[in-house]
Amino acid sequence: MNKIIVPIDFSEYSEYALKAAVLLSKKTAVTIYALHMLDLQEVSLSQSAEYTQEKAVFFLKLAEKRFKEFLQKEYLKDVKIVPIVKHYKVFSEINTIAKEVDADLIIMGSHGASGLKEFFTGSNTEKVIRYSDIPVMVLKNELKDIDFADIVYATDFSEESVDAFKKMLTSLDFLNVRKHLLYVNLPNDKFKTTPEMDALANKFLMKAEGNIDRLINVNFVCARSIEEGVLNFSNVIGADLITLITHGRKGLSHVFSGSISEDISNHSALPIMTFKM
Repeated sequence: MNKIIVPIDFSEYSEYALKAAVLLSKKTAVTIYALHMLDLQEVSLSQSAEYTQEKAVFFLKLAEKRFKEFLQKEYLKDVKIVPIVKHYKVFSEINTIAKEVDADLIIMGSHGASGLKEFFTGSNTEKVIRYSDIPVMVLKNELKDIDFADIVYATDFSEESVDAFKKMLTSLDFLNVRKHLLYVNLPNDKFKTTPEMDALANKFLMKAEGNIDRLINVNFVCARSIEEGVLNFSNVIGADLITLITHGRKGLSHVFSGSISEDISNHSALPIMTFKM
């Protein structure tokens, strides 16, 4: 991991993300790209082009000044940080910027179940996740350290999620952690018996790694919902991070359909990290 993007809206939640990026920089040398996206909707199109341009420049300079002041933090003193200011708020553009700088991770601060603060209002975090081709980490609280010991990898063991699984292993390789693979068995038409789940996990691991050595880290739980199963299991083992697979702009895949990823993020005190299928 070499480059991390942290969207900044000057809230305490975006500062949680910035501090987390700094903690990661102590584990592996990274460059942090602090991104502020300025909303210039206040500039009226009914005004003269000359005045509109002047007003846009004024707001841009004001944002740059505030951004520079925001980044004057003691904990950023010895960190390589690159500020980026954009004069629009288009969530797909974060992925474009990530491609331009060849970033490995996006870290965002979230306000949880009551909505995301300022830049991250409503379902905007979900939009960023769906557009992003790289992993996205979402935080609701300030991390005191990054010494993770246990990570939950929630999966449906589908063949099409193999590449995302490999991406997860590669992205988190620098962390010396236990990875708990979790399959949530639901009481519906997709309910599976123990032999069926075993066979599914075996086939998945053989496809992903050519062996079943990681089978010892596979866990099956029964729950009324994916969210309930993932959160309960994570609490029981004292997990530090929950990872999920997303299907990009078409929504979350298979067991992570609809708003499940967002629900888990909203209701979990743990960091969430998503990987695109």
